[in-house]
Amino acid sequence: MQVLDVSAKKPVNLSLNESLVQESRAYCGNLSAKVEEMLHAYVLSERQARQELRQQAQQTTADWNALHAAVGSYADGHSTL
Repeated sequence: MQVLDVSAKKPVNLSLNESLVQESRAYCGNLSAKVEEMLHAYVLSERQARQELRQQAQQTTADWNALHAAVGSYADGHSTL
């Protein structure tokens, strides 16, 4: 996992299950740091997933355009214009 950025911190309000927060304190001393670490991992994962979707869409568009350039469109032979 990448080291977290040490930029300025912004206080935010979160609504969390109270019993879950209490139990989590037994596993980690700094809940804010743990949540930030998990949020960072989530953001990286989502960023990568969206980048992959963009690449797939670009590849699909390129493939479709290549097919159209090679064989044209069915509608080309039936145009009323």
